[in-house]
Amino acid sequence: MTGLSRLAGLGGLVSALLLTAAAAHAQEAVARFGSDRDTAPLILRTTTDVAVLSPAITAFLRAHPDLGLIYEQWGSNALYAVSQADCDAGRAGADLVISSGVQQMIRLVNDRCAAAWTSDATASLPPDLRWRDEIWGISREPAVIVYNRRLVPPDEVPRSRFALLDLLRPEGSAYAGAVATYDIEESGLGYLFAFMDSQEASTFGALMETFARTGAVATCCSAEIIAGVGAGTYRIAYNVLGSYAALAARENPDLGLVLPSDYTLVLSRAAMLPGPESPRPQAGALLDFLLSGPGQSAMAQMNLVMGTSPDQIEPGDADNSVPIRLIPLSPTLLVAMDTAYETRFIARWRATFGR
Repeated sequence: MTGLSRLAGLGGLVSALLLTAAAAHAQEAVARFGSDRDTAPLILRTTTDVAVLSPAITAFLRAHPDLGLIYEQWGSNALYAVSQADCDAGRAGADLVISSGVQQMIRLVNDRCAAAWTSDATASLPPDLRWRDEIWGISREPAVIVYNRRLVPPDEVPRSRFALLDLLRPEGSAYAGAVATYDIEESGLGYLFAFMDSQEASTFGALMETFARTGAVATCCSAEIIAGVGAGTYRIAYNVLGSYAALAARENPDLGLVLPSDYTLVLSRAAMLPGPESPRPQAGALLDFLLSGPGQSAMAQMNLVMGTSPDQIEPGDADNSVPIRLIPLSPTLLVAMDTAYETRFIARWRATFGR
């Protein structure tokens, strides 16, 4: 189990039914919600930690008291693999899939692994957050820079990628070996953020060179990275999922968050109703709830729907003009899943981190 155990303490949101899943299925955790009498519960597979999405699931089930739901938490790469295997076998496997590895979800939709669903809720989404009536963006989560307030003086807090480069540039920088980011081979989300940086940022090449020169650390998952910053193992973490970082900061005042002022990536977790058959109406109802006002409010409680003004991240910030780069749910992300491109991109990243 990865981030679940650390986030479980946030409000006691994980029920006593939370179990470690069978390793053979590569699940990180399984929980049951709702009615125990439902003999055909909905199956939700997601990369979202149980503790984080459970308020929204609980709110949905209050209106459906006879419905049960099996919640399976997966890593993004494993979730993509099992979803692709189900598709290849001509079965749905799950009733609803939600992933932060949205490029992987776009690939599944492109490979005809999804069923269509239309409703007022899905039609209300902007074009960048829906495609072919088969994939929808349900959250709004910025990628942030996280830092340890005890170890990073206020005048050294990197508020942009350029400022991060400046911190690492001097010979013998105190931040050498103390900056962490995602391992993009292990994390589909980390790969997505790195891919988007490579498309957007004039700083991407400089960051790769500087990370290589200063011994930056690539590690697995959001909770591990955030916990490392909070403990002082790392002083700074780059491109971390803001929803999880903000939750952790509620418990640890040493954690500070920054929306990079040159631009901030914003993730919308992708939802898909697996095919080939028509989706279960209850699964469509859950999707519609997550997109509704009450569903968005329930997710906002756990920062899955976050504001993107710096003063909402760190009160007192003067600059409220951060450019936002929403990651679109569109076929443009298929480039990231092209085998030849992915091989070259990971090879470049591996050379940076000495793997």
